[in-house]
Amino acid sequence: MILALLYLMLSGAYLLVIPGFLYWYASKRWYIASSFERAFMYFLVFFFFPGLLLL
Repeated sequence: MILALLYLMLSGAYLLVIPGFLYWYASKRWYIASSFERAFMYFLVFFFFPGLLLL
């Protein structure tokens, strides 16, 4: 039971919480980000792509 709850929490974070924060952060910092920060944002968008599609 605890393992199922852990999987539910991790999947919720992967599909909803972190992509929501990433969308908010990228929209605030898009035009003023450095090149390293922009490349890191591209990586995060690639990594959390399924969650961003759900939003």
